Amino acid sequence: MKTTQFTLLHQQTAPLLLCNVWDVASAKTAENLGFSAIGTSSAAIARMLGYADGEHMEFEELLFIVKRITTCCVLPLSVDIEAGFSENPQITAAYIRALAEVGVVGINIEDSKVNKTNGQRTLMNENSFASYLSALTTQLVKDNISLFINVRTDTFLLGVEEAVKETKKRVKLYQTAGAGGVFVPCIVQTEAIKMVVKSTTLPVNIMCMPDLSDFDTLKSLGVKRISMGNFLFDALQDDLAARLSNIVQANSFKPIFEPVSQPVLEQVL
Repeated sequence: MKTTQFTLLHQQTAPLLLCNVWDVASAKTAENLGFSAIGTSSAAIARMLGYADGEHMEFEELLFIVKRITTCCVLPLSVDIEAGFSENPQITAAYIRALAEVGVVGINIEDSKVNKTNGQRTLMNENSFASYLSALTTQLVKDNISLFINVRTDTFLLGVEEAVKETKKRVKLYQTAGAGGVFVPCIVQTEAIKMVVKSTTLPVNIMCMPDLSDFDTLKSLGVKRISMGNFLFDALQDDLAARLSNIVQANSFKPIFEPVSQPVLEQVL
């Protein structure tokens, strides 16, 4: 039921504003404020647990966080599984099965990998990833697991040449391989967004960026989902740093109970 509800949220006239969360507290805040759905940020969860982004944490650690969220929050939850935590689609399918069993209704999976030695992210070969995705979605059908599969392509995030052309090519391949939606982080130019949206029947998801257009403009471009990535988590960490700095400077706990001072926040940053 929740999976169907979540899928329908991508078919509205206005884009789905997905609140990215990393723990029960952030999920409950989103729920209390009336968000329609939530999604985990892998980068935020990794940083919360002391890891770098890029599958440095174990899947079991992610699953523990997800279980706590689904136990305490009734909103539809999509989970970022990075590059699938395995190059074997059967293993990834088993991980997704475990997520579905605790109430997850969607996943994000990306076509880039992070080298755990040097931290460098690289784009996978599009045909290889499409084959992997096809095997994964086929296994999920065999297992009778129905989730919204949002495939992230990192063409713009990694600044590839002719990013629009490369994105359109990958989106077509991924749709054939079973994607239910496509996520293009770091795309911001309205003309580029329009071209990607017009190239596919899949709902297009984009991510918040400092120079991204407002929601009404994104709606007019045909965007169907807007997410926050790790930026909300990072902003709250900046807020924490500012408050702690204010406590030290004031030699008092009063700053805890006052709005963050913008000048002090800028000093901290």
